[in-house]
Amino acid sequence: MAIKRKEPRSKFYELLQQQVYNEFNASQQYVAIAVWFDNSDLPQLAKFFYRQALEERNHALAVTRYLMDTDHHVEIPGTGEVRNDFTEPVELVELALEQEKAVTADFRTLLKTAREEDDYQGEQFLQWFLKEQVEEVSTMTTLLNVVKRGNGNLFDVETWLSREQPGASGDSAMPAVAGGAL
Repeated sequence: MAIKRKEPRSKFYELLQQQVYNEFNASQQYVAIAVWFDNSDLPQLAKFFYRQALEERNHALAVTRYLMDTDHHVEIPGTGEVRNDFTEPVELVELALEQEKAVTADFRTLLKTAREEDDYQGEQFLQWFLKEQVEEVSTMTTLLNVVKRGNGNLFDVETWLSREQPGASGDSAMPAVAGGAL
């Protein structure tokens, strides 16, 4: 059986392949953040970031499913460097916020490229991700504000996370995920 490969691959599809890497790498970074909080006996912060890791994994596999559905070869990449050493809890949330802002920029570039290439299906596929990124940046911004206002009292942050559960609601409009969403 031959490997599916549309030739030549457009810039848009090359960027989508790169986004698979970006999403898996984001997932691994969130695991590292979750483990740091877990090891610090902060279960609500750990739970929040473990959930974020799964969400990024699902995003990577949604892009993978789209590539397969549009008859493109997909390569599952390794991940890049993951930061594990932190001094203050605020650093972890700041890193998460910067990561979400970078992902938002990636999706904007993807959308612009799809438009430039008149790839209307690709543009439609990206709409959910753009909406999702508004929520992700907002959630991380709020969490960072709560951590800063806590003035080092992470038990107040834990209580807030337990009560508010930001980002805990799923979105049934999410694109299909290769292998199914976790």
